[in-house]
Amino acid sequence: MKKLLTLVGGFFSGIANGLLGAGGGMIAVPALRRAGLSTVESHATSVAVILPLCALSAGIYLARGDVTLHDALPYLPWMIAGSLLGAKILPRLSSTVLRRMFGVLMLWAAWRMFAA
Repeated sequence: MKKLLTLVGGFFSGIANGLLGAGGGMIAVPALRRAGLSTVESHATSVAVILPLCALSAGIYLARGDVTLHDALPYLPWMIAGSLLGAKILPRLSSTVLRRMFGVLMLWAAWRMFAA
């Protein structure tokens, strides 16, 4: 069952990431939790898995001309800083706090999608 969950979760995470731009984590984290990883391990593994998917998607978008590096450059320093801070804070958070933060993020994302 864990292998099937891994296959299905990975497949749909990849689809969500390609369509929504890193939205695959919202599928990967719950799938990894159900596969037996702790909350912190699930979030960290999701980030590690999503990185190559994001690189692949970005390469496709760049090749098609949907985005240029010039468009992305102003955001990169701030995103790198945020990523460093988030990775440093992640192990210090309890599983309960992390799950609640993730849930709030999912609700906020849903609200933004429906309100747009």
